[in-house]
Amino acid sequence: MRCLRVGMAQINPVVGDLTGNRKKILDNIRKARKQGVQLLTFPELVVTGYPPKDLLLKPKFIRKNIDIIDSILPETEGICVIIGFVDIAEDLYNAAAILHDGKWIGTQHKIYLPNYDVFDENRYFQAGTTSTLYDLDCALFGVNICEDIWFPGGPTMEMAKSGAEIVINISASPFHAGKGGMRKQMISTRAKDNLTFVLFNNLIGGQDDLVFDGRSMIADPEGRIVITGRSFAEDLILADLNLSEVRQHRLKSPRNRRNVLEAKMAGNLLPVIVSEGKTKPFRKRSCRQKINVRTNPFLLKPSEEIYNPYEEVYAALMLGLADYAGKNAFKKVIIGISGGIDSALTAALAVDALGASNVVGVAMPSGISSPESLDDARTLAENLHFPLKVIDIEEIFQTFLATLANPFQGTKRDTTEENIQARIRGILLMALSNKFGYLVLSTGNKSEVAVGYATLYGDMAGGLAVLSDVPKTLVYKLADYRNGLGEEPVIPRRILTKPPSAELAPGQKDSDTLPDYEILDGILHAYIELDHGTDEIVARGYDRAIVNDVIRMIDRNEYKRQQAAPGIRITPRAFGSGRRLPITNKYRG
Repeated sequence: MRCLRVGMAQINPVVGDLTGNRKKILDNIRKARKQGVQLLTFPELVVTGYPPKDLLLKPKFIRKNIDIIDSILPETEGICVIIGFVDIAEDLYNAAAILHDGKWIGTQHKIYLPNYDVFDENRYFQAGTTSTLYDLDCALFGVNICEDIWFPGGPTMEMAKSGAEIVINISASPFHAGKGGMRKQMISTRAKDNLTFVLFNNLIGGQDDLVFDGRSMIADPEGRIVITGRSFAEDLILADLNLSEVRQHRLKSPRNRRNVLEAKMAGNLLPVIVSEGKTKPFRKRSCRQKINVRTNPFLLKPSEEIYNPYEEVYAALMLGLADYAGKNAFKKVIIGISGGIDSALTAALAVDALGASNVVGVAMPSGISSPESLDDARTLAENLHFPLKVIDIEEIFQTFLATLANPFQGTKRDTTEENIQARIRGILLMALSNKFGYLVLSTGNKSEVAVGYATLYGDMAGGLAVLSDVPKTLVYKLADYRNGLGEEPVIPRRILTKPPSAELAPGQKDSDTLPDYEILDGILHAYIELDHGTDEIVARGYDRAIVNDVIRMIDRNEYKRQQAAPGIRITPRAFGSGRRLPITNKYRG
């Protein structure tokens, strides 16, 4: 029996903090060594943080990132460590450094560069062209990077055909709802198809609009996920692998013999680097960790983890908010609390992510605001234990109206006067931010942002738009989820049940301007995430007139979205880096 103890360091780097990221890497190497780890991996571009974007155009940044790898070498005595970094030759490469027993024994370049959705790697990197295997004194393995493993063939299959017992994939795979299950199925399939252990080491943390959810995993040659890392949290995942299992499975597989034979005949076997270094011997008698002990396979029991999509999305929003504030050195956040559902959910997320002492709420009623809204804002603050300031804006609003009375003479009152109220609130929040160093959290949801049902320089003002990728119907589900976490609900029941309103005009309701949110969100999903046109959306059962109105609102409000604060991506197609449309655009689909 040939055993190997492996570790995957699922860490949260900070983009550009090369020194801080180095410290995290070294801390995890030392921790892993104490646990007897022989082969340790880190995520994609962990030295620089992901994505580094145009920092990659700075020569000094590239040189220092390579210096970091060199400085880590002395810490790799008796252990093999794989670290994501930026390599430079005739061009830049997204790369993995393979370090063993104090030596840099090889570098693997990423072969498939994603250039879709939020990814823009062709802007910065040259694609790698070849893969290499590494023969330590204890294992034969190959390394590939993120996108490389999403292809059924390609690097993973090449490595397996050439005899790799382990395929290591270091990754920075961003989160969206449901992504974890897709990854799990993909990794399981790669391991089973190629009769190899697959180690998938993913990044964790928030970076601007992206959230990386971790959930690193190891699949055995039968495609079983033998261990999974934590979700939305740092982790050091350890497992003992019985490499003899790979040989046993391959001996039983005619398909494997055929694949290997074809590779030999075509001369396509990958080159192998044999390390002269030594790996600390494996001292455990058994390769069976207690977490991986196999039970009687004939006693069939459900093994799928219970999946709660609202828990997952809530955790992603918390991590994105916490890291955006923390990595940008904001200690406290400030939120306009209207007494509505969006600001209530934003406040709950902020308290859970940062602590109640780091959240400041401001209620800014006008003469149009209902007394119930202020009552609900106060109850919310009491339930969540954050301070609530009340600043009445009616006098300020009347001053604006008086000042504009002459220029506006002869015109009818319309949304202009409504938006003045929202802009007064934005000015007050930004003034408090400026004075006390608070991060302003804007509270608009994806449904409102999509159709422009928000005031530019008003309720859109802020440093982070927490809910800008959360449709209104999902806002209610997340609020229900949060209320179910404790013995008593923190978001008052009336906030959940009253008709949504911006309260910028007497008796105003969202339904005066927008279709029912169930209908609106269905159209938004089809148009934004599926790229369907009018006819296709109508074929899904929606009224043509409503569809045309919604599409017109989406298209004409692109200019607002491009001036909005960054949001946290939780859907496959978020506004911002995931959806890039021209403001000046006459196409109507």
